[in-house]
Amino acid sequence: MHVLATAGHVDHGKSTLVRALTGMEPDRWAEERRRGMTIDLGYAWTTLPNGAELAFVDVPGHERFIGNMLAGLGPAPGVLFVVAADEGWSRQSEEHLAAVHALDLRRGLLAVTRSDLADPSPAREQALERIRHSSLGDVACAVVAAPTGQGLDALRAALTDLVATFPAADPTARVRLWIDRAFSVRGSGTVVTGTLGAGTVAVGDELLLGDRSVVVRGVQALGRARDRVTAVARVALNLRGVGTDDVARGDVLLTPGRWHRTRTVDVRLDRSDDVPAELVLHIGTASQPVHVRPLDAGIVRLTLARELPLFAGDRGVLHDTSRHAVAAGVLVLDADPAPLSRRGAARERARQLQHGPPSVQAEINRRGAVRRDELVALGLRPDPGQPVVAGWLVSPAIWQRWVSAVPTIVAGWAQRHPLEPAMPLPALRRQLELPDNALLAPVLAAAGLSSAHGRVAVTSASLGPAEPGVQALEARLAEEPFRAPERAELAELGLGHRELAAAQRADRVLRINDDVVLLPSAPASAAEILRSLTQPFTISQARQALGTSRRVAVPLLEHLDRLGLTERVDEQRRRAIGYHWKT
Repeated sequence: MHVLATAGHVDHGKSTLVRALTGMEPDRWAEERRRGMTIDLGYAWTTLPNGAELAFVDVPGHERFIGNMLAGLGPAPGVLFVVAADEGWSRQSEEHLAAVHALDLRRGLLAVTRSDLADPSPAREQALERIRHSSLGDVACAVVAAPTGQGLDALRAALTDLVATFPAADPTARVRLWIDRAFSVRGSGTVVTGTLGAGTVAVGDELLLGDRSVVVRGVQALGRARDRVTAVARVALNLRGVGTDDVARGDVLLTPGRWHRTRTVDVRLDRSDDVPAELVLHIGTASQPVHVRPLDAGIVRLTLARELPLFAGDRGVLHDTSRHAVAAGVLVLDADPAPLSRRGAARERARQLQHGPPSVQAEINRRGAVRRDELVALGLRPDPGQPVVAGWLVSPAIWQRWVSAVPTIVAGWAQRHPLEPAMPLPALRRQLELPDNALLAPVLAAAGLSSAHGRVAVTSASLGPAEPGVQALEARLAEEPFRAPERAELAELGLGHRELAAAQRADRVLRINDDVVLLPSAPASAAEILRSLTQPFTISQARQALGTSRRVAVPLLEHLDRLGLTERVDEQRRRAIGYHWKT
């Protein structure tokens, strides 16, 4: 499917032309039909000669309804510009063309209507000349008389040629559906409509409406129920989870977790002279007041009244409501700019944006570290080959700062906590100001350190006053690995509960229980010895093979059971498991 918006002066025959092309009535309200003018957006569709489906968004031409016109024009990828032969180019034609140009629409077609009432040549030549100097450039033209059908076949052929130039939309893209209508259908509930510019919407999809999650109960396109619809398309969605009073034109349905909502954007204007400080921004189908802060050379910062999901490359229109005129077109350059907190920052920011949105590397450098999907949400495209650390893109400067700071921070902790020289990982993350726990392991690896039991220590870490006692214990157990000292013997070495806990955190000892303290290598050594016994074996046989007492053998065997190195055969016997123990 393809989508076109109409544009042109009020009463130049836009709706009549759409009706002639589609056989449908685009003016939805009785008031519109009574007054013979489009007040709100209208919709109709047809099938072109080559079988392609084409939907029209019929916009109002009257200057009082320019907000409605911009809501229809904003999401459309192309425009059918209409000028009446008997009236020619008008001020409102110029205003609509200014909106088309502000939105940087590049695909369009001119239709000169009412050719049965006047010579169409003057209106055609004047309109083509005006349009030529807009973003549309040179366009094809069809001369028609809708009431008689004159020229409609040529117009359909021109429309077929036009939509063939439209780029294919990405069906896998994230969804951002600007809502242009919301109403209730008896028996179904809330229904919203809009132009799907990218992505796919299917029955059962969960989308985000503001901070609320909603589910798509039904999908329609061109008046028919569908299981799914891919862009570009006019769609009607039946939603579960929201009432009609809670949704309106200008709201947006989004793919959850893939959009950045903002109230501050840096944009480039399509004019260099000054614009008023208070204007209305039209983007998508949304319109809201904004404050304009000039930075320099046509770059300004907009502060929005409420958050919108915007990204670099979005286009909108600044509308001066006091003059009922387009003030400027805007191109979004940065939807998440840094605060301007020092003298000269505004001018420097404008200089950075003179050639377009900030580069991916500039954003990485500014933020220090940023997730790839966050940059994508801002409209930036990281190189697929760019190094990623635990899902993060990290600037070289911040990476070096993290890696070089780790040994100093850990050593400082050991000096301040001699009985707990191994630093807890949460404390290290706080001091490094890492944005994610997942970054700790790669930073430690780059610094030549590793963690154990949720802590990290430098190789030369000492246990302070407990160090001599731990060294004596290590020497004793090195000679007799399974003759664990009694509690009184440990006390003589100055090793109480606190000191032994610190030694275990540093991987210097292994406490089987409060009465049995061995070296960390003891389970592996014991398992190796027990494998050499005739299987199965008793506790007594194990005690003799290990050269230890029942006080040590019983808890040690229970520890080996938990590790999967031994298993019980019956109440009296165990057998060793032939797994390789990894220290």
